Amino acid sequence: MTRVFMNQYKLGPWFVTIAALLWAADAPFRQFLAKELSAPTIVLMEHMVIAALVFLFLGKYLGELRNLNLREWGSVIFIALGGSALATIFFTRSFMEFNFQPTVPILLQKVQPLFAMLLAAIVLREKLVKNFWIWAAGGIFGAYLLTYPDARVQDFSLSGRNLGALLALGAAFFWGGSTVFGRLVLQKISFQAMTAVRFLGALVFLIIIQLYYGRMSEISTATGKDWLFVLIIAVVAGFVSLFIYYRGLKFTSASIATICELAFPLAAVIVNWIVLDSKLSAIQIAGGLGLLIAVTRLSLINMKENAILHV
Repeated sequence: MTRVFMNQYKLGPWFVTIAALLWAADAPFRQFLAKELSAPTIVLMEHMVIAALVFLFLGKYLGELRNLNLREWGSVIFIALGGSALATIFFTRSFMEFNFQPTVPILLQKVQPLFAMLLAAIVLREKLVKNFWIWAAGGIFGAYLLTYPDARVQDFSLSGRNLGALLALGAAFFWGGSTVFGRLVLQKISFQAMTAVRFLGALVFLIIIQLYYGRMSEISTATGKDWLFVLIIAVVAGFVSLFIYYRGLKFTSASIATICELAFPLAAVIVNWIVLDSKLSAIQIAGGLGLLIAVTRLSLINMKENAILHV
């Protein structure tokens, strides 16, 4: 039994890391769509596709939701409305405010661990593992250099870029909070049920948002190419990545999971290099190595301490 738990807690952070890498696959497609459609419409189309996949593959797990109490349903609402619907809208819209350049919005996601750590201490009462802050600081700094190699934020003003920054920070808050509340809900239901309820709940909220603003008809203007790109985003960066993510989160503390999620900027920079011909500098390479080292070390700490708890 101890050996099984050790393997689960060793692999958990890596599942979270793999999911974070997949999130970066949508950047070129989301950038194209943001020029064609509004952010809420893009996200609604994405969740329509994911909802079909949920009913096809995960519908049988929805019965587990009857095990949730009022507090856990509150967490589900936060995750579906905030972490899936609003955060994705905010992040997509931030691309538009930064003239369709994803670098700064991605940089601002580096504050996500701070939100998650604060909420984990308040909601889950998690105790940080030995030397956590040292490795966490290394991971955050590595991701910062990776995303923004000259190590400074530039050109913020009271214009569209300022709004873009606020939207990106809002997305970071909701994603960080969803990591914490996801851990809370996963104590009662399987990761399959968590994946299903997140996307179905988000779809309901997105439909309400579109009806309120009278934008449902905008979906009819989407082209075949738009739907193809939405399908790629929905499957790779949505359904598959979140399924893997919740599989790992079940055996990973929220504070450590949010550091593993910093693999996202590593993958984003690589995707931008290949697709947008954005080269990696020596500082970015060093930052990426620092991030991977921090993730590896935190994975080992997580495995060791949680294995002791289950002996």
